[in-house]
Amino acid sequence: MKQALGADRVAAEPRAVEELIVRCARLPLALALVAARAALRPQGGLHLLVSELRDAHQRWQTLAGDEPTTDVRTVFSWSYRALTPQAARLFRLLGFHPGPDISVPAAASLAGVTPHQVRPLLGELVRVNLVSECAAGRYTFHDLLRNYACDMAYRIDTDQQRRTAIQRILDHYVHTAYASAMLLNAARDPITLTPLAPGVTPEHPADYQQALDWFTAEHPVLLATANQAAEGGFDGHTWQLAWTLWNFLDWRGKWHDLAATGRAAVAAAERLADLPAQARAHRNLANTYTRLGRLDDAHVQLAHALDLATQTGDQTEEAHTHHNLAYLWEQRGDYLRALDHAQQTLDLYRAAGHQNGQADALNAVGWYHGLLGDHQQTLTACQQALTLFQDLGDRYGQAATWDSLGYAHHHLGHYAHAVTSYDHALTLLRDLGDRYYEGTILTHLGDTHHVTGNADVARDVWRQALAILDDLDHPDADKVRSKLAAIDDSSPGS
Repeated sequence: MKQALGADRVAAEPRAVEELIVRCARLPLALALVAARAALRPQGGLHLLVSELRDAHQRWQTLAGDEPTTDVRTVFSWSYRALTPQAARLFRLLGFHPGPDISVPAAASLAGVTPHQVRPLLGELVRVNLVSECAAGRYTFHDLLRNYACDMAYRIDTDQQRRTAIQRILDHYVHTAYASAMLLNAARDPITLTPLAPGVTPEHPADYQQALDWFTAEHPVLLATANQAAEGGFDGHTWQLAWTLWNFLDWRGKWHDLAATGRAAVAAAERLADLPAQARAHRNLANTYTRLGRLDDAHVQLAHALDLATQTGDQTEEAHTHHNLAYLWEQRGDYLRALDHAQQTLDLYRAAGHQNGQADALNAVGWYHGLLGDHQQTLTACQQALTLFQDLGDRYGQAATWDSLGYAHHHLGHYAHAVTSYDHALTLLRDLGDRYYEGTILTHLGDTHHVTGNADVARDVWRQALAILDDLDHPDADKVRSKLAAIDDSSPGS
């Protein structure tokens, strides 16, 4: 294609050339048609052709030749007409999957059949080159074929058939993501899901690691699915998907993705006039904004959440919101106000009989006492929290509390206890996969090694923390970078 376009045009717009090749799926016929169209416009920029290929309505005109055999859709139709009716139906429905790829169980739910039934249909599509197996058990196809599949679905399938298929795939992801989310964080308060449509076969991860692996493989698909749900008016699915994604995206530092799904969840819950869902959505969005340093926006969201929790008389939701308000005031540097909200959190959880919440609140109360300089009180409250978390089997809560205990021991001069506490926290967090919190605790551990004169160990630990925080593009990375610069400046011979 580059040769057909001419060296001067390729040199003038190299990025446009590369995008043309990608958008043509590297298909020889499509590339030849685009090159021919470019030749008819010697004075036109190649970026204009790129724009045509980006536009779904113009794309097929650009890829149509004068003869039927030089029309890309005609070439696709040769493969499509060779399919069995069941495989042809699956191909059409795949056009409505948000991508970028799909697993066997998800394809089964999309088609409303069993995984055993869908495997040979996927194999049939692979054999005629309409889809490809991009990884073991995962299938994809180019946007040109996706558009062709959608066109065929609009010609053949009814509106109701198309919408029912979309609902099935949304149900598949919501129910599987919910089961996975509860394995990642069993302490979360359960929610009521949209009932499963007939023909949906959600997946059932067996344990924490399988759930984490599923989210790792599917999270790009889940983000696309959440967007599809919002644009398609599936409001229940929209806020429920956002809820299920929260822990995984937070632990991986994907806060901009969280903010996008969070805003969609708020809008969906408001359209549904579902007050409890609105309260959760506002609170989760606030927590995300706090992570991003958008503290004023977080405060607005938490004010909405607290008002809704009060309206509905939900003490647990009110406690959750005060807990988030404590974290917000901590980020503002007002530790007294943070402690006040943490104490309100504890009182509300106790009144609601919420054991896991009580443990969380005790840890928060202890932490804010520590930030205010009362480290003995930190030990008292956090030891109570740790005992509760251990009884409940909450590993994430245990990790957070070991961090608080490490901080208190450090400031009391119990450096060996501090190192042991941080090591306990790190062991738990590395199993859980929360990278941001791992970076935070590595920073604390480096502080303890530094104050005890172990400069080399401190430097190594801070470098590990910096690598994580830089990878997450988190502002805390600059603080760690400053620590490393200071320790290097103070080293002998510097």
